[in-house]
Amino acid sequence: MAITDILSAKDIESALSSCQADDSFNYKSFFSTVGLSSKTPDQIKKVFGILDQDKSGFIEEEELQLFLKNFSSNARVLTSAETKAFLAAGDTDGDGKIGVEEFQSLVKA
Repeated sequence: MAITDILSAKDIESALSSCQADDSFNYKSFFSTVGLSSKTPDQIKKVFGILDQDKSGFIEEEELQLFLKNFSSNARVLTSAETKAFLAAGDTDGDGKIGVEEFQSLVKA
């Protein structure tokens, strides 16, 4: 499954253009612009499955750093500060990674 099966290419392009500069990524505005915050829990779960590159059931720090690349191969990697802030926002149980329920909560925040 491709991310464009769930999100429109136009919305993806718009969301990515809003965070091209280092340290400009804001997950709340990104999820809103890309249209993910208005999707169903099942659709959000499918996006989680795409982001979970190693299929571990979690999105770890390394996968978060490459978060934007899941939307476009031309996108930049997140900076260390952006990655750590993103992880801290999503990791509500403190295990150092984001599970599917945590991701759904993060998207709807």
